[in-house]
Amino acid sequence: MKTVVLGMSGGVDSAVAAYLLQRQGYNVIALFMHNWEETDDGCCTAEQDFDDVKRVSDKLGIPYYSVNFAREYRERVFSYFLSEYSKGRTPNPDVLCNREIKFGPFLQYAKALGADHVATGHYCGVEHVGSVSYLLKARDKTKDQTYFLNQLSQEQLKDVIFPLADITKAEVRQIAERIGLVNAAKKDSTGICFIGERNFRRFLQNYLPCQPGEIVDLDGKRVGEHVGLMYYTLGQRRGLGLGGTKDGEGRWFVVEKDMEHNRLVVSHGDESVLMSRALTASGANFIPAPPSERHFDCFAKFRYRQSEQAVSVTLSDDGKLRVDFREKQRAVTPGQFVVFYDERRCLGGATIDEVYK
Repeated sequence: MKTVVLGMSGGVDSAVAAYLLQRQGYNVIALFMHNWEETDDGCCTAEQDFDDVKRVSDKLGIPYYSVNFAREYRERVFSYFLSEYSKGRTPNPDVLCNREIKFGPFLQYAKALGADHVATGHYCGVEHVGSVSYLLKARDKTKDQTYFLNQLSQEQLKDVIFPLADITKAEVRQIAERIGLVNAAKKDSTGICFIGERNFRRFLQNYLPCQPGEIVDLDGKRVGEHVGLMYYTLGQRRGLGLGGTKDGEGRWFVVEKDMEHNRLVVSHGDESVLMSRALTASGANFIPAPPSERHFDCFAKFRYRQSEQAVSVTLSDDGKLRVDFREKQRAVTPGQFVVFYDERRCLGGATIDEVYK
């Protein structure tokens, strides 16, 4: 009997994944990761989550362990998170968490426990053809999480199983209720663990100094004051403190972060100023390997849950990418990932550096 070490979070998805692996005849071991050292202001639910891991594991009759990767998380993910925000970009640390933790130290720890395979409760699939692994979209398109796995390497994918590849979220809930799992109705986690439900601005102020500055409109006229460019993202409407507009053309929204002059540029009414036609990106990871051609057409997402958009990709000699959009896109944001797809597979992704309007 082969052994699978499953990353169990305390949520219903990984719990049902454990059950499905059992049904397939695997010897399942649950491994819970502590990735953040909680403090008095912390809102992570690690203690409660681990209690749920214990109860689910006891129900299924599988062993469970806990491992602390907080140091690795700070060094490999949180430091990146702070660096990106300090540059005025909007990072996606969940992508890095998968590459640097869940399929990094976790994978190594699982192997030390005797794992033949590792598994997670991600909604996606994997296809192993000889020595090549392909990352597949989930059957449940509304939950597909390949976006967050776009940076995984062949080495990280080769022994992975994704039990929820062909199952919907509704079916996961039904299975959990039918077999009596304690977390069958548990609310899905959202956002980044180390921020949780607490105030984002207050949390970030503990690590990065605030640099207030002017809010200006497209003509450069001062219309207010911002509390620090790192707290805003393109297209944002809420939290600007500007109220309505005299001409009644709608609410203000963020158009640009002028890092050189520490100014937040806003507009209202016509959102065409948020639309872009192309981007450049770096740090590309292709699954299973870089394309043989320097130019190719595919589909792409610029944020999670976005529908796929037709694009043309051009690779340059320095390893960077230019991505041209068939249709203009709204609020494409530096620091986020552009992730590539064909009809069935996730082809990899890269970090967005610059957008062109």
